[in-house]
Amino acid sequence: MAENNLDKGRSKSRDHSKYGKWRVAATIIGVAVNVALSFAMHALGLPLYLDTVGTIGVACIAGVFPGIVTAVTTNVLCGFFNSYSIYYSILNVLVAIFAVYLSKNGGMRKIGNIIILAITNALVTGGFGALIQWALLGGPQYSTIDDAARVMADNTGMGLLFCFVLVNILLNTVDKGVTTAAAAAVMLLIPETVGQSIRDSSYLQRPLTSEEIKGIKKQKRRSALSIQVRVTLMVVLVALSITVIIGGITVRLYADHARKEAAEGAWSAARFAAEVIDPGKIEDYLANGEDAEGYLETEKLLYGIRDNVPEVHYLYVVKIQKDGCHFIFDLDYGDEEGYEPGEVVPFDEEFEPYLDQLFAGEELEAVNASFLTHLVMTVYYPVRDARGNTACYTGADISLEYLSGYVQEFLLRAILMFSGFFMLILACSIWITGRYVSSPVRSMAYTAGEFAKNDETQASLDENVKRIRSLDIRTGDEIENLYRALLEMASDTADQIRDIRHFAKAIEKMQNGLIITMADMVENRDADTGAHIQKTAAYVRIIMDGLKKKGYYSAKLTPKYMSEVEMSAPLHDVGKINIPDAILNKPGKLNDEEYEIMKTHTTAGKKILEHAINTVQGANYLKEARNMAAYHHEKWDGTGYPEKLYGEVIPLSARIMAVADVFDALTSKRIYKPPMPLEKALGIIQEGAGKHFDPLCVEAFMDSLDEVKRVLKKYQDA
Repeated sequence: MAENNLDKGRSKSRDHSKYGKWRVAATIIGVAVNVALSFAMHALGLPLYLDTVGTIGVACIAGVFPGIVTAVTTNVLCGFFNSYSIYYSILNVLVAIFAVYLSKNGGMRKIGNIIILAITNALVTGGFGALIQWALLGGPQYSTIDDAARVMADNTGMGLLFCFVLVNILLNTVDKGVTTAAAAAVMLLIPETVGQSIRDSSYLQRPLTSEEIKGIKKQKRRSALSIQVRVTLMVVLVALSITVIIGGITVRLYADHARKEAAEGAWSAARFAAEVIDPGKIEDYLANGEDAEGYLETEKLLYGIRDNVPEVHYLYVVKIQKDGCHFIFDLDYGDEEGYEPGEVVPFDEEFEPYLDQLFAGEELEAVNASFLTHLVMTVYYPVRDARGNTACYTGADISLEYLSGYVQEFLLRAILMFSGFFMLILACSIWITGRYVSSPVRSMAYTAGEFAKNDETQASLDENVKRIRSLDIRTGDEIENLYRALLEMASDTADQIRDIRHFAKAIEKMQNGLIITMADMVENRDADTGAHIQKTAAYVRIIMDGLKKKGYYSAKLTPKYMSEVEMSAPLHDVGKINIPDAILNKPGKLNDEEYEIMKTHTTAGKKILEHAINTVQGANYLKEARNMAAYHHEKWDGTGYPEKLYGEVIPLSARIMAVADVFDALTSKRIYKPPMPLEKALGIIQEGAGKHFDPLCVEAFMDSLDEVKRVLKKYQDA
């Protein structure tokens, strides 16, 4: 199955260029469909948009990044005939994201998922779209929606904004239902395999198998932050920083420009007002107010000047004296009534820095002040008589509160415009890092990890080299160079390990030959051992397999350990090479002195093998041979020799050999005795459990009697 997946992956990899072009073509077609349908709805004046058909289709077919590109490009192009379209780009982006999420594993081919997508899009685009319209336009974009919302509000008593949101959601339910159904119909016409190939073509490598994807996810859980996340966070921070900086500068420039225009408007109003004031009548106006000749006519002209300059809230004429401002004219503004003629208002302390300038009759350019209820901009223009003396001042105040409204609207528009592009930048960052960095690196890390840990057999190594080669990473940069180096290293390593294994097998054969030769040298001195080394080695293997099967000593019984014990078992009696022939081949029972000499074959064997271990480099496999040679006559209860070890202090290999050695001695013919019947020999073995022998070794031996009997019969027949 894995091989088939790799073959399919290589086939898809070869078709990458073709399907990559399809992805681009799908994006262009999606944008064209969106713009065409949206233009048609706009030209007909219908309160529908139909600008997400292509977005949903492209997102489902080609993936999230082409879907977002389609969404943002659509809103930019639609801005040529609908100036508010650009502000809805973030909503179109969300439609693409929802579509990708629900389209996974053939989701858009299920009616339930289509309905969920349509409802979700209607709630999001309808709800947030209504709020955007309300914030930018102060109400619905289409009069029919406005009328419906007002009728609902009048009949239900609910707020107009709530009714507008509800009506817009209902309208978008129709709009998104049609667009989602149309996109789903297109999806049904495209085979799923083609769609998957188009999505896979976004990566510059073989599509990963499900097994590889699971392995990579496990690796991701073990890491803190991936390259893709780090790069994406960096791009987001940079984009936000640039946006904040540029936005702040733009707002500042806009505010400064707005203040400058306001100051010019105030200055113009004050100058025009000064032209309609008769300096010779100032004292008469102060004394008699509206009863003075020409006062009302002049006041009417002042109202006309103020009304023609929308930025000016307050327009007045004052005479500056030491005791304060003596008001001559003060036009009413809204519900606020102005000061009466002749009324004196003390100077606010914020005006003190400018008093000398005013007392001198000089112009007072626009200054910001908050001596009224809110921040204002004030200009004073002198009204001069025929001799050039300042008779009074015309003052114009502009409230700067309106600027905050302008700035808020500007920021809202900027945020809405940027949000769609921000999502496009974010998606582009994720797509590029995934395409060129994250996905190739993860794939290499996973396959390299599998190569490193699956080295037990040459076949597994070769399979993993094949898996690495099948990735077919072709980013055309340093990542591809790294992949080529990794592939070459893995291939060379597999070849080297193959050679090492070949040499190891040759060495192992040589070692086995040396062991058998050494064992035969000892056995040939014994007149009647009857294939003792072959049988004991077979019994040792049977006992180890029995222990392994039962789960006894599982930590010790590794494949390597079992192989070394079986291989070196024939050397357990190598120490007999030091025993004189007269004792070794004596036909009768040994006396005490002879027996003591015979017992020295254990210590002699230990010395021989330790010398071999210390002399021959890489002969560590002989350690268990040494243990068996030295301790196979030790007993579980501590009454054996040469060191009277007991229990598990005795090496496991020696405990196993003890059972095998005694059983073979009992069932084999010797120069001093005939072979013992099998049942009697087995009885002695069972009786020795817990005394002479490790009871677990005896249990494993007794449970494998069928195999024991086959070995016994084989050598008896021989």
